[in-house]
Amino acid sequence: MPLIAIVVAALAIGFEQLVQWRYGPMGIVAFVALSIGIKAKNTAIGGAGAVLLVMLLAQSG
Repeated sequence: MPLIAIVVAALAIGFEQLVQWRYGPMGIVAFVALSIGIKAKNTAIGGAGAVLLVMLLAQSG
């Protein structure tokens, strides 16, 4: 069980670094808002984070 938690944490940190490298500080803000919204089960914050990420993805394409 601890090994799975470490792997999941490493993947989350890796994804966060990828978002920061690719989309800059606004990508980190969007990712943090999305993850806080999911953990707190707050649809407003999670939705705002998701919308920001989608806008950043659409802008780069």
